[in-house]
Amino acid sequence: MRSIRKREFGTLGKGGPSMRVLVIGDTHIPERAEEIPRKLWKEIVKEEFDLVLCTGDLVSEEVLEELEEIGEVKAVRGNMDYLDLPMRETVDLGFRVGLTHGAEVYPRGNKEQLYDIAIEMNVSVLISGHTHRSDFSIYREVVLFNPGSATGVWSGGKADGIPSFGILIPEEREFRIKKLIHGEVVTKRYKF
Repeated sequence: MRSIRKREFGTLGKGGPSMRVLVIGDTHIPERAEEIPRKLWKEIVKEEFDLVLCTGDLVSEEVLEELEEIGEVKAVRGNMDYLDLPMRETVDLGFRVGLTHGAEVYPRGNKEQLYDIAIEMNVSVLISGHTHRSDFSIYREVVLFNPGSATGVWSGGKADGIPSFGILIPEEREFRIKKLIHGEVVTKRYKF
């Protein structure tokens, strides 16, 4: 990953721009990838983020330090992490958001089990990783979001090999998924 400078941002409710949250995970740097692909990394650093939510499997402390250069980080421990991170995290963004890696869900990405975790955590939005495949759905009125793998590396499941990350804009109640497909960055938007 490349070094970047921390920026000063406007925050929600203080007359500045809407809060923007980077949602990222499953980098597996340096074990499975050397870095986030350059085109995707350029998309990340051109944005201004107030907060970073990381679904884990960073694998190295250096990746966490790079994310801390982007904004305040809330990260959870993935099944491949040996970092001192919590297993779950919650944050209030005008609605309660839960963060978990998702390794406790089998089969990977099972919506019923993710829904059960959201209910247990008392959140209306649950962000998870582990599948290495980006996904947005509303399951029984709970928003389930997975940013996929920022490096597109293989997983033990049905990963698609497409590098991706997410953006959450709480004020607009919108998730965006940015994917690197055939060398071009493609953005999909999801309202909830």
